[in-house]
Amino acid sequence: MKRHIIIGGLSLLLLITGMLLYLQFFDQDEALLSPIGKEVAKVSRPLVKYTFENLKNYNAASTLIRLKEVLKEEDDYTSYLFTYLSDNKQVSGLANIPVGSGPFPVIVMLRGFVPLEIYETGIGTNHSAEAIAEAGYITLAPDFLGYGQSASPSADVFEERFEKNTTVLDLLASIPTLEKADANRVGIWGHSNGGQIAISILEIMNKPYPTVLWAPVSKPFPYSILYFTDEYDDGGKALRKMLTQFEEKYNVFYYDPANYYRWINKETPIQLHQGRVDEEVPVAWSDKLYKDFQDEELDIAYFTYSQENHNFTQGQWPTTIARTIEFFDEKLK
Repeated sequence: MKRHIIIGGLSLLLLITGMLLYLQFFDQDEALLSPIGKEVAKVSRPLVKYTFENLKNYNAASTLIRLKEVLKEEDDYTSYLFTYLSDNKQVSGLANIPVGSGPFPVIVMLRGFVPLEIYETGIGTNHSAEAIAEAGYITLAPDFLGYGQSASPSADVFEERFEKNTTVLDLLASIPTLEKADANRVGIWGHSNGGQIAISILEIMNKPYPTVLWAPVSKPFPYSILYFTDEYDDGGKALRKMLTQFEEKYNVFYYDPANYYRWINKETPIQLHQGRVDEEVPVAWSDKLYKDFQDEELDIAYFTYSQENHNFTQGQWPTTIARTIEFFDEKLK
């Protein structure tokens, strides 16, 4: 009798343990049942749709890219405010369209973090975008939700972050709607956080978009966001609390681009630039990224600049942008 009781107890313990593990790692809304079948709780996991596994199956929406007001006219290109829809929300951005009949290759420009209170359309990309446009490329730099004339982002701090991937996926799907754009010749430029988004897009889409990364954030999520919290007014206390709540419901592994380098198309040409006195993205991050990409047998060239900072404002910007344009010319023209 004791043996049957022990076996029964162990079976019940294994059943409960298995259910808890299932709920921890199987990311979907799920009711928790007691051993006798009574529902005692329901865990909602709405952000499961942003795991990399699910984003691989994301049905990107192609909506009309509308050129709105003219922001600037130059001899070689015209700058416009543009809009499109992502998840039925308006996203604005800056488009540079070369003078001429086209069609022109397109570079999607992804910026790093800019405080909302100082943000204007084009900040973070405009200097490089103008040089690339002068070389005969259409450039499209989305503001992202919550910035410029875009709609509001999610109120959830992590969904606001994950939405950036779908914002770019929808923009890429919408390029064929833009007059003068050659949708078969598309490249990506990403700086800082925008570099991390660019890497994520390469993983999700598995398409060989020629890609240039300037000082990309490449540490694993969520360390990649915790690293910068010393700049917050509260030292990151609120974000750490929200992260704890996030990790109670989700496995962060499934949201970390550093776990999916193997998904990048082996034919993707990549150029990586890094300042050695970068105060925001340590050079060790890009050194490791370069090695990781080499380990994945990716086609990557790596340039470092001994006295250059995060924004390439210490004298090496002309060399960096020249190498960038030469790279795109070689791959897209």
